[in-house]
Amino acid sequence: MVKIKAAVLLEPNRPFVVEELSLEEPRAGEVLVKLRAVGVCHSDWHLVTGATKHPMPVVAGHEGAGVVEAVGAGVDDLGVGDHVVLNWAPSCGHCFYCLRGRPNLCDTYTAPIWAGTMLDGTTRLRLAGRPVYSYCGLAGFAERTVVPRQSCVKVRKDVPFEVAALVGCAVASGVGAAMFTAGIRPGESAAVIGCGGVGLSCVQGAALCGACPIIAIDLKPGRLEIARQLGATHAVVSGGRDEMIAQVRAMTGSRGADHVFEAVGVPALQELALELARPGGTVTLAGLSPMGSATNLPGARIVRE
Repeated sequence: MVKIKAAVLLEPNRPFVVEELSLEEPRAGEVLVKLRAVGVCHSDWHLVTGATKHPMPVVAGHEGAGVVEAVGAGVDDLGVGDHVVLNWAPSCGHCFYCLRGRPNLCDTYTAPIWAGTMLDGTTRLRLAGRPVYSYCGLAGFAERTVVPRQSCVKVRKDVPFEVAALVGCAVASGVGAAMFTAGIRPGESAAVIGCGGVGLSCVQGAALCGACPIIAIDLKPGRLEIARQLGATHAVVSGGRDEMIAQVRAMTGSRGADHVFEAVGVPALQELALELARPGGTVTLAGLSPMGSATNLPGARIVRE
């Protein structure tokens, strides 16, 4: 048992509190990681507001990178000193969903990860003897953390930690949405609603796939400038719904985009995404919506187009 400091959320709608926690040594199949860089994702904010329901108290942070300090029994492919990115969506590789190419739905890891525990249903963090949960099984807002082996991805030591940390969520989510979920082909058009970390990564993924045009949409001109640097060919400042639809259609031969990515998680923008897509196009929802939110979609149009 070691003592660490961590930013703890004791209950929703309260500030994080830096507390001294007790951290157990890694058990079989687990890894102790010293965090060197951690991103702040909007999904962490959902914990603060209560939009994401989660056991409390909890250490948030699911976008991190660090150095392996110890490994539990059975971990023979990672060693002390290895640099790793934390993976918030680990998979076992042999369950029903993993064998069908849907590791994000893994039967083995999904339930405990979203419950904030290890695979055995227990936690490795304690505050005055009380269990403290790890968001996504990672607890990145801490000096050190114990995570499942499958939540560690080894990376080269020349990759800066602040870059590697972003790969754990924003980059993997956005680039993966473009390259694998949507499967953009060269020459297809793409529109991205929201240019935060995930949206900018959707732009990069679309560029890597050879999409053209790539249309970035956001309220903030500064974010649109970054989107252009990362591969966007066009930029649209968010405004009236009809105006945005008209601009995107004007950039896509009056049809709408082949692929539209909603990277914010707002129902109204998810509804807008359908309007920006051409008939027969694809809409990919890459932003995490608050639990309990609902999106109204025109069923008849979806069936027809």
